[in-house]
Amino acid sequence: MSPLPPQVISPLDGRYRAAVTELGEYLSEAGLNRARVQVEVEWLITLTDRRMFGSEPLSAEQKAALRQLVDDFGQDEIDELATLEATTRHDVKAVEYLVRRRLGALGLDHIAELTHFAATSEDINNLSYALTVRQATEQVWLPKFTAVIDALRLQARDYRGDAMLARTHGQPATPTTMGKELAVFVYRLERIRSQIEATEYLGKFSGATGTFAAHLAADPDADWPGISRAFVEGLGLSWNPLTTQIESHDWQAELYSRVAHANRVLHNLATDVWTYISLGYFRQIPQAGATGSSTMPHKINPIRFENAEANLELSSALLDSLAATLVTSRLQRDLTDSTTQRNIGVAFGHSLLAMDNILRGLGEIDLDRAMLASDLDANWEILGEAIQTVIRAEVTAGRSTIEDPYALLKELTRGKRITQDDLVAFVSRLEIGDGARQRLLQLTPASYVGLADPLVDHLP
Repeated sequence: MSPLPPQVISPLDGRYRAAVTELGEYLSEAGLNRARVQVEVEWLITLTDRRMFGSEPLSAEQKAALRQLVDDFGQDEIDELATLEATTRHDVKAVEYLVRRRLGALGLDHIAELTHFAATSEDINNLSYALTVRQATEQVWLPKFTAVIDALRLQARDYRGDAMLARTHGQPATPTTMGKELAVFVYRLERIRSQIEATEYLGKFSGATGTFAAHLAADPDADWPGISRAFVEGLGLSWNPLTTQIESHDWQAELYSRVAHANRVLHNLATDVWTYISLGYFRQIPQAGATGSSTMPHKINPIRFENAEANLELSSALLDSLAATLVTSRLQRDLTDSTTQRNIGVAFGHSLLAMDNILRGLGEIDLDRAMLASDLDANWEILGEAIQTVIRAEVTAGRSTIEDPYALLKELTRGKRITQDDLVAFVSRLEIGDGARQRLLQLTPASYVGLADPLVDHLP
């Protein structure tokens, strides 16, 4: 483990930095400022392309040079913005001044006054957040989420035929297969992934109260809504025509709720796998040099899944707060969203860290088929469901006159351990057809799994 940076408060920027560093490219102050520069530059190009206020379209070389400001954004710009903001006390204004300086260096002073033209800070910010959140989601979070799903899918297929005792309410229940149980999670997570992939990232660019008032004052003949729409859509976002000063953040609430939902399904996965490890269904593969306990040398603790649980809870709590608070803004604008949105990266970071742990954890376990078989063989009473159901069918078909088959099997099995010999003797005495009797006599806990194996074929 590399040395921790000094005086770091968040473990995401310290102990766990390696697992979440990719998010910093987008969901950090630097990532946000890079996006702000991009928006300012593209707005300049939009205005000059339309020859607004006597300007002329920039040459291909000039546009490339402007866009290079975004590609080259690095530590020098970060430091310069810090210096500018120390004076402006306003982060977006500092970005505007930075862009103006670069225009001078490129010999484009004549369009300097079109920098940040008719824009309120939120015009820049909402687009910048939409760009950075989309990039972080699509390029960092979703690939990790997909990797977890793919790992689960492989295990679901590998273990599709491995019968195990189910435990509804924590008690022995109708058997299933490990593969089918993991496939349930794959199906759930795939649905959520499709919803997240379909997220609509909205943006607005309509001035201080969403009315294009300043735009119209400067040029009453221009089609400002049309220009705004083309500009926003040119950034790859969906245009929101009706807003206050801020974009209403509904798309953010939708996205964060879906990511929180994904977190909670992953949390369910982590607790189930932890329980399977506790039951001995999964063996943990020892990692060279690792220590499970400072005092008990034999221990291999399921730390990957426990770490994942904690981080998923933290992420969901933050995402829930973001989704709940961002949709409210007093009248035409307040600043509560400004501070809140600075924590988007923290929320995604804890989720990303959790998925990293789950992925590593899944790679450090192996199915103990002998334990599965032993557990099944110790619970023959679970076949009571099959027996009473077959009797019901036989009574309906006129091949039996047994009254209340459920009560009969309840008396035999509830709260008791029944052996194979006990059930064979019981079934042999039943008043049912020979075909039904033979089916029941051939049944074992390991074979009583219904269609668990072929159900795995329904995986997307």
